[in-house]
Amino acid sequence: MSKYQVVGIGNAIVDVISPADDSFLDLMGIEKGIMTLTEKARGEMLYAAMKERVQAPGGSVANTLAGLGNLGLTTGFIGRVHDDALGRFYAEEMAKGGTDFVNPPVAGGDLPTSRSMIFVSPDGERSMNTYLGISADLGPDDVSDDVAGAAQILFLEGYLYDKDQGKTAFEAAAKACKSAGGLAGISLSDPFCVDRHRDDFRRLVKDLDYVIGNEHEWESLYQTDLSAALEQAASEAGLVVCTRGGDDVVLVRGDEEAVVPVTPAKVVDATGAGDQFAAGFLFGLATGQSLAVSGRMGCIAAHEVIGHYGARPETDLKALFRAEGLL
Repeated sequence: MSKYQVVGIGNAIVDVISPADDSFLDLMGIEKGIMTLTEKARGEMLYAAMKERVQAPGGSVANTLAGLGNLGLTTGFIGRVHDDALGRFYAEEMAKGGTDFVNPPVAGGDLPTSRSMIFVSPDGERSMNTYLGISADLGPDDVSDDVAGAAQILFLEGYLYDKDQGKTAFEAAAKACKSAGGLAGISLSDPFCVDRHRDDFRRLVKDLDYVIGNEHEWESLYQTDLSAALEQAASEAGLVVCTRGGDDVVLVRGDEEAVVPVTPAKVVDATGAGDQFAAGFLFGLATGQSLAVSGRMGCIAAHEVIGHYGARPETDLKALFRAEGLL
């Protein structure tokens, strides 16, 4: 029996969210709608410029785990925070949300806990400016076989591929999970992340059990149009999931394919939409649902989170699934 239904490994980042219009983004030199890595000094400058700040534990995979906790699954998170105020806040908030934060905050050293300054435009688009700090130093020593090997499903975050020790940690975790009979998969995270690590990601697609990406990430991975990219991915991967913003979600596993419609919605804050789609989808995968139902669960979870500020659900997701006749 697995100790955890889902274990995630990724950046442990405190999200700091603030409203901002396009003129502010232009003034600050912020590229709208994408994640940009920043140095410490620029991160501190942007933080000081934020108004009406809301602080919450974040990081893509950690947000997904929070959604899975909302759905009642047992979850663990492999991440790295400093033993400072933000790091202790992060670890405590994860535990309150029902996810085991398996690595204690790290004492000593110069790198503080990671944080992302997220500016939300009136149209709901989010522009992330992330100072990675200590989370980017996660390596194989932070990955316990007792945790990764005790996972029914392992979920990896593509962002961590920016450092060699992150790659090594991923591979160790995936090997431990798969050796114990679990399923290991990854989120491609960002088109720019795919551009930087295309060869590694192409290899991972073949080695892992499932891969989640949006249309731009799949196109970047195979350097072709979406239809050709998904055809190639389906021939190489165990399970391919492609989100397309407000358009249908496509899921392919061998000869099986599901196309799931997306319900139009007013976007208050797009932060976490992909993360919560992953939560709904992984819940379906963990509980033996079909591709179509798993994809629909992902869409419902994403729909909930874009209706309010913040990257984590505020409503009982299971109740939403029941209302749709999925449970």
